[in-house]
Amino acid sequence: MLDLGTGLRYFGLQGNHGDVFRATALVTHLHWDHVQGIPFFSPLLSEGSVLDLYGPCQAKHSLEETVTGFLSPPYFPVGLKDLPCDIRFNEVDTGAFEVPGATVRSAWVPHIGPTLGYRIECDGTSIAYVSDHQQPGVADHGVAEQVLELCAGVDLLIHDAQYDDFEFSIRSDWGHCTVGYAVEVAARAGARTLVLFHHDPSHTDARIDELTAVAAVRGRERGIGEVIAAHEGLTITYGRASSDPSVAISPPAGLAAVSQRVLT
Repeated sequence: MLDLGTGLRYFGLQGNHGDVFRATALVTHLHWDHVQGIPFFSPLLSEGSVLDLYGPCQAKHSLEETVTGFLSPPYFPVGLKDLPCDIRFNEVDTGAFEVPGATVRSAWVPHIGPTLGYRIECDGTSIAYVSDHQQPGVADHGVAEQVLELCAGVDLLIHDAQYDDFEFSIRSDWGHCTVGYAVEVAARAGARTLVLFHHDPSHTDARIDELTAVAAVRGRERGIGEVIAAHEGLTITYGRASSDPSVAISPPAGLAAVSQRVLT
């Protein structure tokens, strides 16, 4: 699992109540929108469930102490220690490590506070996840070398794409980037497919479709095979020992065809 935001609640509803669950979570950073789903993830309410949580080293306290601190009274009525599951904390710096079934590499990504990006390699397929990425400036499209190395040649890049150009001009220090910058990162890294992610909450489905359509054109011009928008219900499945994706999409009403295409 990549990050542990509020979508985790709906993911947890897919199983049967009381099922024992074992998973690995790669957490990029500890801003609320990336960890707020932990106490609402129903599998963690089952005794015997295990979550191996990997996240960035923190400046003043351990990763476990930091997460326990904000998931406890008075911020939340139930403490992390009250959950019947076993959450195992693993502090991550840069480098590579093994998780069940995959090799993971991590690198620091420019954002606000300690933030990691991840590259997951499994059965010949590679996926990079760069959820929050600070663009250097309004007219600056430089990309940190460690980010390009992390994303180099991946089959799938899931990347921050929160703003259009105007929005970024007035929020250029908020820790995010434009859709165009996401295309730039993907093109320079040689990613095969780009998934636009971390949409601005003010963007409607129609606005996201507009931005995606423009990004798709720019992406083709820069050699990116496919540019699509992340949305609820989107599933991208890679076959074993294959880099050819199968995309099954069940979008909510309102999403235009640009984000409903099926890849074969």
